[in-house]
Amino acid sequence: MEAGIVGLPNVGKSTLFNALTSSQAAQSENYPFCTIEPNEGIVNVPDTRLDRIVANIPTKKVIPASLKLVDIAGIVKGASEGEGLGNKFLSHIRQVDAIVQVVRCFEDPDVTHVSGNVDPLADIEIIETELMLADMQTLENALSKAERTARSGDKEAKLRVEVIGKCNAHLSEDQPLRTLKLNEGELAAVSSYGLMTAKPILYVANVGEDDLQGEVELVQQVRQHAETAGAQVVCVCAKLEAELAELDEEDRAEMLAEVGLEHPALHQIAQQAYKTLGLQSYFTAGEKEVRAWTVQIGATAPQAAGVIHTDFERGFIRAEVYTLDDLEQYKSEKEIRQAGKLRVEGKNYIMQDGDICHFLFNV
Repeated sequence: MEAGIVGLPNVGKSTLFNALTSSQAAQSENYPFCTIEPNEGIVNVPDTRLDRIVANIPTKKVIPASLKLVDIAGIVKGASEGEGLGNKFLSHIRQVDAIVQVVRCFEDPDVTHVSGNVDPLADIEIIETELMLADMQTLENALSKAERTARSGDKEAKLRVEVIGKCNAHLSEDQPLRTLKLNEGELAAVSSYGLMTAKPILYVANVGEDDLQGEVELVQQVRQHAETAGAQVVCVCAKLEAELAELDEEDRAEMLAEVGLEHPALHQIAQQAYKTLGLQSYFTAGEKEVRAWTVQIGATAPQAAGVIHTDFERGFIRAEVYTLDDLEQYKSEKEIRQAGKLRVEGKNYIMQDGDICHFLFNV
């Protein structure tokens, strides 16, 4: 699973990507197409629950969950018609599972805005419109083939034609496909098209150093839009985060204290991107390592076991599960077991975020 970072040129997305991944993605303050090929990086997902587990189960190694981020070049108006190398950039968005859109919510005369003035809602509308137009083109191209196949009596093709019609009608009302209710079968019928506006979205408001909490009117506008779109907003100062990323741990803590932050705001981006992708973590804990494992929300115990090794899923017998609250109350797995709090779960168990597990299997 991966999330693509998008935005208009000069909104700070490559700066954020660099800080998140501690990489050196190409960037320039006033060159719109500095990111041509997408830069990729793996980001750890901060989780204080790991520290709480280790406080009770000392270990040699701690491994957090991680996710893949892709820094996609700045999109401009007309991208769906090829403006600004738009077709190439849009193809990169089709390949990710969720979108992280960075919008500029700060004024700075030294950093040119591609549209001439700072207006985050207009920025959001430009990108949403380009993605909707591109989706409409994709569906139009797919429709004729689906109709030909449907005429032969193919049930799957008939369903595909029906769903394409629903999607086109929704897009024609200027509504992204993520707001269209489709059942599992309908989603599967169009899943191969990589429809961009069907992907979940997270908004990142890039704020100034004097507004780290995002209190200015520009950020409020983004929050209101996100609420209507069923999305989340994270406020971050890309300039500050880039500076923090270059410091050692002691100096970083000192700088955070000076600006009144407990953690870098980038932590929130990683955590919210993780949630936007529909992911959650469960843990395994022992003397060798304490580790967070990533599963889709709604995953069964065998599916979760399969994340560790496919043999675990194939030969799944049962899962032994306890909670972090249990661990903090009883202080050890042995005491949890003796207190009768260690649950035995079977193949139909739906994993809960934060479960601590052992899997028993036989192959």
